[in-house]
Amino acid sequence: MSLNDELRAFREVQQRQDPAGARAIKERAARELAESGQGKRALAVGARAPHFSLPSATGRTVTLEALLSRGPLVLTFYRGAWCPYCNMTLRSLQQHHGDISARGAQLVAVSPQTPDESLSHSEKQELDFDVLSDIGSATARRYGLAFQVPDELAAHYARSGLDLERVNDGHARVLPIPATYVIDRSGTVRWAFVDTDFTVRAEPADVLTALDALG
Repeated sequence: MSLNDELRAFREVQQRQDPAGARAIKERAARELAESGQGKRALAVGARAPHFSLPSATGRTVTLEALLSRGPLVLTFYRGAWCPYCNMTLRSLQQHHGDISARGAQLVAVSPQTPDESLSHSEKQELDFDVLSDIGSATARRYGLAFQVPDELAAHYARSGLDLERVNDGHARVLPIPATYVIDRSGTVRWAFVDTDFTVRAEPADVLTALDALG
């Protein structure tokens, strides 16, 4: 079963369990983001990858340049440990981490949550790759991915017990559109997957194919 097959199956179960009001709030927010056109304005193939210098879950500072000095980079943006679709995606990437490394590439995940949240997430998921904290989503913004969570959806999250204010260190209303990039050693984006629908993600098999195409 592919990653997106798993995500679709999970989404169908969740939609049946969600109260009608909550489902309507999520659907409106998803539709507004899709209609905004932001997904089409995000960083695309052929662009230079913007610089970043971000803390890892263990406190190290990780830069784009240092990563590319060791080979191509698979860079994936996700919403946070509270998002089950993100957790499923990271688990799938972990399962393919050996294949990515065998191609001489690095794998790094970025979210707006604090290093402490990232560390807990990394340990719980037993991830062998760096999970970086983009507090305030400044890096996601440079990649064209950061967006404002609508008032109605933010209120729903709060009622559901999700304290984005805490996990995102005061930046509760900004999240990234989930995206995955393959960046070659020169810093050029060679493959990109961006979708405003957070229940759809890049297939690891497609990431591997993109890495193979680098030659």
